[in-house]
Amino acid sequence: MDREIQAYFAKLGELGSRLEAGGRDGTSLTLSGAVEWTIQRLNEIRARDAKVMFVGNGGSAAIASHMAIDYSKNGGFSALAFNDGAALTCLANDLGYDQVFAEQVEQHGRSGDLLIAISSSGNSANIVNAAVAARARDIAVLTLSGFEPDNRLRGLGDINIYAPSGLYGFVEIAHLTFCHAILDIVMGWRAEGDQPVYAGARRNRA
Repeated sequence: MDREIQAYFAKLGELGSRLEAGGRDGTSLTLSGAVEWTIQRLNEIRARDAKVMFVGNGGSAAIASHMAIDYSKNGGFSALAFNDGAALTCLANDLGYDQVFAEQVEQHGRSGDLLIAISSSGNSANIVNAAVAARARDIAVLTLSGFEPDNRLRGLGDINIYAPSGLYGFVEIAHLTFCHAILDIVMGWRAEGDQPVYAGARRNRA
């Protein structure tokens, strides 16, 4: 068992450096270039008092909720995830589950916002439709996908991050880590050390 667990964490650690980044036109980008693009969008969002929206299903929904509160409380951004149970069941009942996120993007999204669309397979219709809806409203889109390299979501974002793995756990952790890396870097983390990253964030007032 020791061999398996060591190999598991070794492969998981390697996946971060193997993430692939690309633009909407299919051009290949460096991962650092994708990070710089995202940070620039976040700086613009802060300056314009715009917002970051997260969408995902299942484990990706948990990532969306996790990141929405972290970007909001720790990063000081206006951030939200469209995971409210009443909204999801209402929209699924009235419009179909494939429209539950697209409808909320259309209702709440504005030009200047950023949508972060998360799907392990990259083929979930409701996540794909949310990205399409965002593009139609001049909302910047960052996609996070995995599994097959030709998945539908991968070509819909301004920036598309692809985790080259077929394992749910690996893909989900890679997506979560990428989102955390963006926030931590925005908040001041640097490679030189483990200095506090909360200096510019909202403090815990408890």
